[in-house]
Amino acid sequence: MSTLLKFGFGGGCHWCTEAVFKQLKGVYKVLQGYIASTSPFSNFSEAVIVCFNPSEISLKDLIMVHLNTHASTKDHSFRDKYRSAVYYYSLNDKPYIKRLLEDLKREDNKAYITKILKLESFKESRESIRDYYTKHPNAPFCNRYILPKFKILKNNYSSLTFKGFDLENDI
Repeated sequence: MSTLLKFGFGGGCHWCTEAVFKQLKGVYKVLQGYIASTSPFSNFSEAVIVCFNPSEISLKDLIMVHLNTHASTKDHSFRDKYRSAVYYYSLNDKPYIKRLLEDLKREDNKAYITKILKLESFKESRESIRDYYTKHPNAPFCNRYILPKFKILKNNYSSLTFKGFDLENDI
């Protein structure tokens, strides 16, 4: 097995972000919580850390799914809590992420506002709210916010989902 890589992703609610990434092949662990970067983004914002095998799914694919499953093209009043970002651990990864994001902007012809930030600190969510979709798949929140993201996965990225994920029965 290849070495697992890890990056942080922030966008909308971390329940949604966690649920989406857990459906992707090559993703072995998703930690839900709060990420802080350097100033002026040093406040904690809802996010996840994704551990994945790059021989099974590329960082570009992860970023592409992320950009298209949250409001990554518009600013809103809750951006401090729901920062649209890709977080890196190593400064060496920043230029690579920048190039991937620029490629996706050109390919999708969208004006993404997603930031590329250093992951300075992570606080995992309390146990009771982790893995929210799995614990509460019929909750109104899941029906309203998570299932539409699963529809995006089904319609646009089904080749990236793992075989155990039955989109037909979940949406």
